[in-house]
Amino acid sequence: TFKQFLKNFELSEKKIKDTLQKFRGGQKVTSRTPENSFRALKKYGIDLVEQAKSGKLDPVIGRDSEIRRVIRILSRKTKNNPVLIGEPGVGKTAIVEGLAQRIVRGDVPEGLKDKTIFTLEMGSLLAGAKFRGEFEERLKAVLTEVSKADGRIVLFIDEMHTIVGAGKAEGAIDAGNMLKPMLARGELRCIGATTLNEYRQHVEKDTALERRFQTVLVDQPNVEDTISILRGLSERFEIHHGVNIRDEALVNAAVLSNRYISDRFLPDKASDLVDEACAMIRT
Repeated sequence: TFKQFLKNFELSEKKIKDTLQKFRGGQKVTSRTPENSFRALKKYGIDLVEQAKSGKLDPVIGRDSEIRRVIRILSRKTKNNPVLIGEPGVGKTAIVEGLAQRIVRGDVPEGLKDKTIFTLEMGSLLAGAKFRGEFEERLKAVLTEVSKADGRIVLFIDEMHTIVGAGKAEGAIDAGNMLKPMLARGELRCIGATTLNEYRQHVEKDTALERRFQTVLVDQPNVEDTISILRGLSERFEIHHGVNIRDEALVNAAVLSNRYISDRFLPDKASDLVDEACAMIRT
């Protein structure tokens, strides 16, 4: 019988309730889609510090000054939310991954040693949110988890301009307006990333949101720095493709992509060139 089953495993009503409470994170079922509210961060975010511990992140070469600038801003008392501004492919996400790797190594100030960084997946938050206010409910669940972590979680929002107006199609308030009160009260620490044009067009116009962030300009690395970055990544490419990459190939990838691919940016275009060349050899 069920009673016997509970007795065999020493399960009491209190134990079951406590386990459910732990799973729900203290939240109650108050909506038609309660599963969206539980473990929201795991569902709509990626733990970069956990990925760094597992060795899933690519090594970050250079970018020391930008990473130090981000650390300085995060260590401030007010306006402690950095926003990385740079063209697509220059390495904005890599800077945040570099910070996650430094947290794992303990190479950060005392105030950041217990922090974890979650990348917020705006696409996942918006996907399938067809009911009025469903997106709002999902984001609220994420923000509730963040605030309950007592400042241990730093949110990373890539393509930050998408939060201004996100959710409006469903008749809810946009995500930016949900973040602003928490940023103002210091309950949320956030790293944003966007391009200069998108920042001027969307974020800068929203002064209440813009004043909560400190800008960090991320320039395109030069050819010499790109060669160093490719040398750092070459082992990953060699393992994945099962090839040996000569150093002159890395140098040529940086030099030639810089010379002939004018509509994209280093180091992304050079890295793509190496990846494509390795794939071509194997096929």
